[in-house]
Amino acid sequence: MIQVYTGNGKGKTTAALGLALRAAGRGLRVHIIQFLKKGCYGETIALKKFKNVTLRQFGSGSFVSGKASSLDKKRATDGLRDARRALLSGEYQVIILDEVNAALSCGALCAQELCALLEEAPSGIELILTGRNAPSALLRKADLITVMQASKHYYRKGVKGRKGIEF
Repeated sequence: MIQVYTGNGKGKTTAALGLALRAAGRGLRVHIIQFLKKGCYGETIALKKFKNVTLRQFGSGSFVSGKASSLDKKRATDGLRDARRALLSGEYQVIILDEVNAALSCGALCAQELCALLEEAPSGIELILTGRNAPSALLRKADLITVMQASKHYYRKGVKGRKGIEF
């Protein structure tokens, strides 16, 4: 199945990682690819404790606003290559492409490449794709779509990201 978590609300990555935790607890092998992210977050620390979960980051460590840089594009392409390898390896039952929609939205990747990869997916693998602005081509391929909607957020009051809660 292909699951998409998108929208402007908080919780897309958190939902995907909750699924990873559930799958890991049941002995499934999970591969997580984070697009546009690089750094030590609470989840990267916690996931290292699971032998059946791998996490790879393909970001520059800088926030991408607007258009992707050539470095962002190269790293995103490397991430997509890693996704293809993981998908076709037969090693994993769950593959999470975290912030892949954001990588598409900023031009680091193109939707046709991702959709082509999804066409190659063998049966029996759960694919989870997160990030704002999921393109319609991707949504048409999805078996489940959850749109996170921001109704109220404490960021608007000036609250910064908090260790252990947002990162």
